[in-house]
Amino acid sequence: MLAFDFGTRRIGVAVGDFETRLAHPLATVAATDNRARFAAIGRLIAEWRPTLLIVGLPMRADGNDHPIGMLARRFAQRLHGRFGLRADLVDEHLTTDDAERSLRSAGAHGARLKAGLDAVAAQRILESYFAGTK
Repeated sequence: MLAFDFGTRRIGVAVGDFETRLAHPLATVAATDNRARFAAIGRLIAEWRPTLLIVGLPMRADGNDHPIGMLARRFAQRLHGRFGLRADLVDEHLTTDDAERSLRSAGAHGARLKAGLDAVAAQRILESYFAGTK
């Protein structure tokens, strides 16, 4: 499985295995145009050969849609359309905050923190997916 922390500037990517229920940060796609973004994602899909894609869905604390939520939904639809893989949405509430705390506690600051944040957030999204499935 590959999981994505969708953002308008960067997309964090994590990889995981449903059997072991372990997730690991993989990469951050920082391309600005959609063609380059999907080319980079296509390379990751070709390398890792996932059977399922997970996309974090930003929600507000009160459960209402976040403005980026519509873009994340569209991103999931495009992944499905381009790569023919199911793309499930998972509430990503507070995953970035949790990822930032984890990285800071590991000693990451500044550029090092920023470089790993999105991929670790994608890892948290995938862990959340694992926790919600049997």
